[in-house]
Amino acid sequence: MISANMKRDNMNRSVDFSRIKKIYFIGIKGSGMVALVEILSRRGFEATGSDTHEKFFTDDILKKKLFVKYHEGFDAVHLTSDIDLVIYSTAYNEKNNEEFKAAKYKMIPMVSYPEILGILFNQKYGIAVSGTHGKTTTTAMLAEIFRVAGLDPTAVVGSLVRQWRGSALVGRSDFMIIEADEYQGKFDYYFPQSAILTSADWDHPDYFKTPDDYKKTFIKFVQKIPRHGFLVVSGDRSDTLEIAKSAKCNVIRYGFEKDNDLKIKNYELRDGKQFFDLSISGKDLGSFELEIPGKHNVLNAAAAVAMGYKFNANLEKIREALSDFEGTSRRFEYIGERNGAILIDDYGHHPEEIKATLRAAREFFPKRRIWCVFHPHTFTRTKALLSEFSQSFEDADRVIVLDIYGSAREAQGGVHSNDLVKLAKKYHKSVEYIPTIPETVEFLKDKINREDLVIAMGAGNVWEVAEGLKDK
Repeated sequence: MISANMKRDNMNRSVDFSRIKKIYFIGIKGSGMVALVEILSRRGFEATGSDTHEKFFTDDILKKKLFVKYHEGFDAVHLTSDIDLVIYSTAYNEKNNEEFKAAKYKMIPMVSYPEILGILFNQKYGIAVSGTHGKTTTTAMLAEIFRVAGLDPTAVVGSLVRQWRGSALVGRSDFMIIEADEYQGKFDYYFPQSAILTSADWDHPDYFKTPDDYKKTFIKFVQKIPRHGFLVVSGDRSDTLEIAKSAKCNVIRYGFEKDNDLKIKNYELRDGKQFFDLSISGKDLGSFELEIPGKHNVLNAAAAVAMGYKFNANLEKIREALSDFEGTSRRFEYIGERNGAILIDDYGHHPEEIKATLRAAREFFPKRRIWCVFHPHTFTRTKALLSEFSQSFEDADRVIVLDIYGSAREAQGGVHSNDLVKLAKKYHKSVEYIPTIPETVEFLKDKINREDLVIAMGAGNVWEVAEGLKDK
């Protein structure tokens, strides 16, 4: 029986896996859900499930790597009598999903994605990677360091990690590394032994009504780390340092500033790679290199190195893991070319992420004309951060803004992409509104050439722009 205390303020949850053979996943295509499918399948459970007809990178993982059969579309008849447990995405509930309603009616045991992840995580030596930005890349880097160093972790990442051809590692050691999402109170389910905090810029205003609410959820989270654990925290930011004051455990600060415990020094961009030196508490760790672009990724790497070093990972293996790291899906991902123009897909959907990604593009491709095709994600985020979004495109030459992608959370709400375009024009000379992805592809297909770089940016389906433009 695998069990863990869950939401300790109001209930205890456990799942008796000895009574379970078949597990049904509602929302099976989510990257985290696919990671759970892989972990639980490796433990001998039969997995099936359902999701929308929309195509994701996880389709290939499910079909070609894990050989899992699942349904396209939701239907109550899928909930057959041989299903022992339902795991559901928090995007779905009794009001918007008939399978959820049917499972509840049939009294099939049900747990949400963060609940089951917490159950698995809390029984191990759990290391959580948290923060507004950089979670996915940092989690993947840390897990890859542990893997290459022979520490054999289990890991759950919120995107496809290219070296793994999936979003999970299934290891045999006691280490489990997860990308810990703060949205919808998911932190309540995780009790980390150690953690990384990369950033704390206000986000998810539909759930965290004020910046102070957002900060408090991280404070509560780091307070759970036991005294024998570690908190690796960005030392170049006042917000993360303020949060770190609440931790009872050892705190390791990382960054470019001189007061950090782990310092980044001698940074250089050369031949399409990033080179930098690291030292910790006065000890020189030597030189490191990264192929993926952006100083923000140097910071992510530093966080991963700091944690790996604390667990005695071999330094040469750490160096090897970072130099060979290929990145994750939808994080400055090269898609192809159109008339010689380079096409990039990126998940950035917060003003700080947009600025960091465009800055990296400008540094790596200084002679290219940069087009940013931005797909705003959720009405609440766009409305709350409208001013910040409008000032985030400085390193792009041309900006196209699509209609807002409301996702499963919202249908509409109080702001329009034209509002963003109008405000952004005060800070940028070339911003225009094109409502749809097909219209954007049609607009760009004959305008771009070898002088251009096109970045399709957002958390929705804006990747279809790059795919639609790509030379076939």
